[in-house]
Amino acid sequence: MEYANEAQVAEAQSHIKRLSEALNQVLYGQETLIDFVLNGVLARGHILLEGLPGLGKTELVKGLSKTLVLENKRIQFTPDLLPGDITGNPVLQETDGKREFVFQPGPIFANIVLADEINRASPKTQSALLEAMQEHRVTVLGQTHPLPKPFFVLATQNPIELEGTYPLPEAQLDRFLFKLDVRKNSVAALEKIVNQRELGVEPQVQAVLGQSHFESVIETVRRVYLPEVVANYIARLVDATHAGEAEATKAVKFGASPRAALSLASASKARAVMNGRGNASFEDVKLVAPAVLRHRMVLDYGARIDGATTDSVIEALLEEIPFQTTDTPRPLSAAQ
Repeated sequence: MEYANEAQVAEAQSHIKRLSEALNQVLYGQETLIDFVLNGVLARGHILLEGLPGLGKTELVKGLSKTLVLENKRIQFTPDLLPGDITGNPVLQETDGKREFVFQPGPIFANIVLADEINRASPKTQSALLEAMQEHRVTVLGQTHPLPKPFFVLATQNPIELEGTYPLPEAQLDRFLFKLDVRKNSVAALEKIVNQRELGVEPQVQAVLGQSHFESVIETVRRVYLPEVVANYIARLVDATHAGEAEATKAVKFGASPRAALSLASASKARAVMNGRGNASFEDVKLVAPAVLRHRMVLDYGARIDGATTDSVIEALLEEIPFQTTDTPRPLSAAQ
């Protein structure tokens, strides 16, 4: 592989900063959240946003699609939503005197799909996203239909303690690159919202990056150099999430999958470009690890009763698993 050079990384970083500035005008006081949403999208991953209603999750996703000039569609998940309402259905049509079934694409056929309140639908309906999120295609009545490129699912969900919610199946959770917690606004952010926004009026969002430039940035991220020692750290970190592999994870019932290791690598590369570097580092991995791992680990019942959380376990795990300091030289092609 030909690795990204300094000029390509600098250009990509410039585009990312412009995107960040635009999104910070959509959602006030949520700089860290916006930073991680961009990190996840640049890593070509799907993102799950969890928070109470009214915190701006939906506005952030809509704003992202406008800044990137990508086609977006919104699916409002409800208890009566059916899988065909997402993927699309064959419709009987008459053509030249013959009747035949013609596939009518559903709202999943878009570049950015906003799955709003995803955990209000039944597990059967949620499973309609599995193939789409993994293989970027849907199969209906034996016919396979490719999805547009690029393709992202940005889902919002309410905390599972709220009435009328269903926990997402583990197989679907594993397909999300990041799970991000949306926190309440500060007093300063609320004051700014009150002064500059009106109820029922959407914020004005300027287009920042066309699709071709966005795909160029993603390609630069893909070609970031991942040192062998960093890849080894990722492997050891994911392996240690399983019970019995580390002191910090003795209370873990189920650990992270190999997909988590790939997610850590992709997210770390994206973080490197955001910081203007052409190679991923240990610090990049540590920074993105909570967002990548928190929804992929299941604690045993006793640990949850004692007040442990996946975030607290991940924090202890990051302290326990050491770096390997002996580095390997970067390939010459990376500097070309």
